[in-house]
Amino acid sequence: MQRWRSLDEVPADWGRCVLTIGVFDGVHRGHAQLISRAVKSAAARGVPAVLMTFDPHPMEVVRPGSHPAQLTTLPRRAELAEELGVDVFCVMPFTTEFMQLTPEAYVHDLLVDRLHVAEVVVGDNFTFGKKAAGTVDTMRGLGERFGFEVDGVKLVGEHAVTFSSTYIRACVEAGDMAAAAEALGRPHRIEGEVVHGEGRGKDLGFPTANLAPTPYAAIPADGVYAGWFTVLDPDGPAIGPAEPGEQAMAAISVGTNPQFDGVARTVEAFVLDGEADLYGRRVALDFVEHLRGMRKFDSLEELLEAMNRDVENARKVLTAVE
Repeated sequence: MQRWRSLDEVPADWGRCVLTIGVFDGVHRGHAQLISRAVKSAAARGVPAVLMTFDPHPMEVVRPGSHPAQLTTLPRRAELAEELGVDVFCVMPFTTEFMQLTPEAYVHDLLVDRLHVAEVVVGDNFTFGKKAAGTVDTMRGLGERFGFEVDGVKLVGEHAVTFSSTYIRACVEAGDMAAAAEALGRPHRIEGEVVHGEGRGKDLGFPTANLAPTPYAAIPADGVYAGWFTVLDPDGPAIGPAEPGEQAMAAISVGTNPQFDGVARTVEAFVLDGEADLYGRRVALDFVEHLRGMRKFDSLEELLEAMNRDVENARKVLTAVE
């Protein structure tokens, strides 16, 4: 899969293509429907399937400071798009100048002149151009004028729930990882670098990897979770039996560490069957199930008993889904 950082990277001999457009944060099951539809149409036409997304998030440019919690990093979005068969992952810089494009200029200058679209596949609530004035109907009218087709897709899943990143963010914020995973099609993931913490976990016999998440990451509600721990660096250390890129079982704690009157909110993972020097490594945490809420125990002994139960419960949950 090719990865473009702007339309300046479109090859000089570029032909027609099928294009799908959106932020695609999460690349959830609704997005997967959309992307797969574009990929299938592109294959039928014998042309590449192009996914166009934006960086930074449009909301951060339209209303600075309103960047929503991020379900996936751009590199992760690209990986998931490639798994779905996309040929080109194009990241458009979302600037104030871009925001001012009229719907007609947006279509003529970007989609027709630069990308030579044969078809555009978007969600039925898609808007574009200055003040989001363009709709799917607008796109269809412009498609008739410039010679391309438009497919507006309704993203509805089971139980008549509309797939949306907003819904998934709400599930993550509430700690409902099962609902988030159902809509995503996989467990919710956060990524980041392992940094030094207070060292209390090691002192208690549960050494944890403290994660500094990527900016704007959607962090689950405070509590303890069963999840998977993956070292993303290809040359990173093995975690017990798990090599870099492989998942290891983990019990994950999110919160302010009330037992020790903590203030800062942290994300820490105790890997069940391994240990390695992880400081400075890029890792991913996939949240599978909420085990319990965060609380302050009456004694250190009660805390240790709870932590041992957390490990046992995490192992049961993760063994069942392996």
